[in-house]
Amino acid sequence: MFTLTAVKQLIKRNISVDLLCAEESRIHIEANNLGLIVHPLKISALSNPANILRLAALIRKNKYDIVHTQASFDLWLLVPALKLLGSRIPLLLTKQVGSFIIKKDFLHRWIYDRLTFALAISTLIKKNLLETCPLTDDKVVLLHNGIDTNRFDPGKADFQKVRQEFGITENEILIGMMARFSPGKGHEEFLYAAKVLNEKYSNLKYLVVGEASRGEDDYAAEIKKLAVEYKLENLIFTGFRSDTPEILAAMDIFVFPSHAEAFGIALAEALAMGKPSVCSNADGVLDIAVDGETSLLFLNKNANDLIIKTSALIESSDLRTKFSIAARKRAIEFFDLEKLTNKVVEIYQNAISQTS
Repeated sequence: MFTLTAVKQLIKRNISVDLLCAEESRIHIEANNLGLIVHPLKISALSNPANILRLAALIRKNKYDIVHTQASFDLWLLVPALKLLGSRIPLLLTKQVGSFIIKKDFLHRWIYDRLTFALAISTLIKKNLLETCPLTDDKVVLLHNGIDTNRFDPGKADFQKVRQEFGITENEILIGMMARFSPGKGHEEFLYAAKVLNEKYSNLKYLVVGEASRGEDDYAAEIKKLAVEYKLENLIFTGFRSDTPEILAAMDIFVFPSHAEAFGIALAEALAMGKPSVCSNADGVLDIAVDGETSLLFLNKNANDLIIKTSALIESSDLRTKFSIAARKRAIEFFDLEKLTNKVVEIYQNAISQTS
């Protein structure tokens, strides 16, 4: 869904954008609601000859300056269409998730040779691209996903709204995590840490924000059952929330226990809201959180270390304040959506100049 955010940012800069997406997908529905120009394709056999011919005709008709995809699977549609036309239009790929498949055979070399640039959302993804794909370092550009630091601004969000909704008093410390219910997001470690922390402190409340993705309802039920077994009566499952800035504003400590994250947009949003955080020391988290500056990092999947690091923040309001100031500053400097969109435009201009 970050694609829609990117499209809206480009349109704000008077750049005309058409969106190609799977028919009747969530992004298709949302794009229609936003009034964007959309060209939907049937998702089954996306790269079939009919779709390739249709896309080639679309590119020929509209004479695009650049093509930018958010999924490597789309290259099997885009590259044949561009090659069919003999087009030199720059082709960019943003890589959002890593892959364990080595893609250096003849067919993949044929596909990836047509790429102008691959944009990696974290250092981890850049390394993964170079290891698994037939790409040279000069073709891979590090470009984080951006967040709207004007929307995620602690000075604008209502601190009390969510706390009043859930009956959280001024003297209680609210600890929260925000993630879809999916294995590997760290819900188990978070709940175990809550159980132990409740034995040490009497003034804690917890929020678990998010919903199950399709096919993960059983996992969500297991996590909620675990909360009952741990007798976490001071823990609240909020479900899906669209008022993310207000949710984050209510928290005193943000926990990001994900086992493996390519980037971690929720963590970047928490930093923008000036939230001191406790994070797993893994993967894309390391591009966002700075240990001892914005956050305390704990050993990945280690609930006991999570307890130790969270306790340190519970016990020191000075440390929370110090991290809060540094977190907001880092988010604005490195993850501000406006700044990163400007970088995207610069990359587009560079790509176009290479083929002109």
